Amino acid sequence: MTPFDSSSALNVWRALLALAVVFVLLATTGWTAVRHQRGPGEPKEAAIAAWDKARIGTHALPDPDSPPARLAGFFASIGKRKAAELAERHPLVVGNLNGAPVTLRYRANRIALAQARQVEAWRMDDPRLSADGRSEAVRRMHRFESMLRPGRQILAFDPSGKGRAAEVFGDLDHARRVSVIVPGVDTNLLTFEKTTRKYTAPVGMGQSLYDAERAASPATRTAVIAWADYTSPAGVGLDASTGRLAVTGAERLVALAGSLPGSARVSLFCHSYGSVVCGVAARELPGRVGDVAVAASPGMRAQSAAQLDTDARVWAMRDSDDWIQDVPNLEVGGLGHGADPVAPDFGARVLSAAGAVGHAGYFEPGTESLSNFAQIGVGSYDTVTCADGDADCRSGIYGAADL
Repeated sequence: MTPFDSSSALNVWRALLALAVVFVLLATTGWTAVRHQRGPGEPKEAAIAAWDKARIGTHALPDPDSPPARLAGFFASIGKRKAAELAERHPLVVGNLNGAPVTLRYRANRIALAQARQVEAWRMDDPRLSADGRSEAVRRMHRFESMLRPGRQILAFDPSGKGRAAEVFGDLDHARRVSVIVPGVDTNLLTFEKTTRKYTAPVGMGQSLYDAERAASPATRTAVIAWADYTSPAGVGLDASTGRLAVTGAERLVALAGSLPGSARVSLFCHSYGSVVCGVAARELPGRVGDVAVAASPGMRAQSAAQLDTDARVWAMRDSDDWIQDVPNLEVGGLGHGADPVAPDFGARVLSAAGAVGHAGYFEPGTESLSNFAQIGVGSYDTVTCADGDADCRSGIYGAADL
C-alpha cells in the first residue's frame, strides 16, 4: 500500500470512529428514541384511492401531487359549495393539498381529526389489542381531542403510521411575514405538543415564536407554522446520521413554501435534524424565502453557506451547553451532515443563544435565541444580537427584496 493509500485508510477509519462516537453521544445525551416507527399506514392511502375514483360531474379530480398553482386554480373554478363538499367527502386529501384554500384545509382537517378520534375510540374497545396498543390508542385519542379544540388551525394532518401534522398561529391568508418551524428527530403526532417541557415540541415552539413576534412588532401581520409534516428519524440509528429522510422532508418543505397564500416573506427556523432538512431544501426554495435560521444543528449537508446555493440569509446559533457541539462535524459515504454552521469558516451569520439551556431550549420565552428568531421573523434584522457581541452578523443585512 502506498503512503497515500495508508493515509486515506487512516482518515476513513478515524471518520468511522467519530461516527461511532456520534451514536454514543446521541444515546447518552437526550436524543431519545421512539423506536419501531411504523411504515406508511392505510388511512391516507385509502383516502387517495377514493379521491382517484371520484368525479365532479364527468371530470376526474386533480392529482393530489399536482403543482400548488394548478390545485389552487381547480378549487377556484368549482366554487365554495363544491369545495366544501369535497372537504366533507375526502378530508384526508383536501386537508393536505398544497394549493387548496387555507380555511378549507382547516375545515377538512377538523373532519379528518374527528374521524381519527373515533377510530382510536373503537381501537380502545378492541379486546384483541395489547396493553401497549391500548395505551397508544388512548394517547392518540387524547392528542386528536386536543387538536380539535376551538380556534386551532390545523394545516396538515395524516394519522398514518406515527403521523404528521402542521398548525398555524395567526392569519396565514393576510400575513406579511410567515415563519415556518422545522423540528428534528422523534417528531410525530404524539410528540407534536407536550404539557411538560412545552417549548420543546412543535406546537409550543410555534406559539412561543408567534407571541414573541407580536411583542417585537405589534404592527406587523405575522403567522407562524409549526410544521411537523415530514417523517423524521425515530431515535438513534442510521436515519439520524444520513440525509435519506431529509431528502423527502425537503421535498415536502419546498412544496409548502411554494404554496403559501399571498406574497408574504418567509423565514425558516430549523432545529436539530430539521436543519438538515432545510439544508437539503435550500437550493430549491422559492425566492420569497428570505431567511434560513438553524439552531442546534448537526450540519446542513454542506461545507459552507455558499454551498447551500440559496439567496436566503443563513443564520446559525448554538447555546454554550448544547451537547450537539460534541458531535463531530463530518460527512463520509453519506454518513454525517457536514460542517458546523456556527463555525466561522462556514459563513453563516452567527447569533447569540444566551439563556437557552440544552439542546431543546431555543424557543423558551425570555431567551436571546427566541428574541433573535422573532426579530428575524418580523424583518427587524438590525436589532438581532450577534454571538459574542460581534456585530458582523448584521453587516450588509438588507437585500433588494427587503427595501
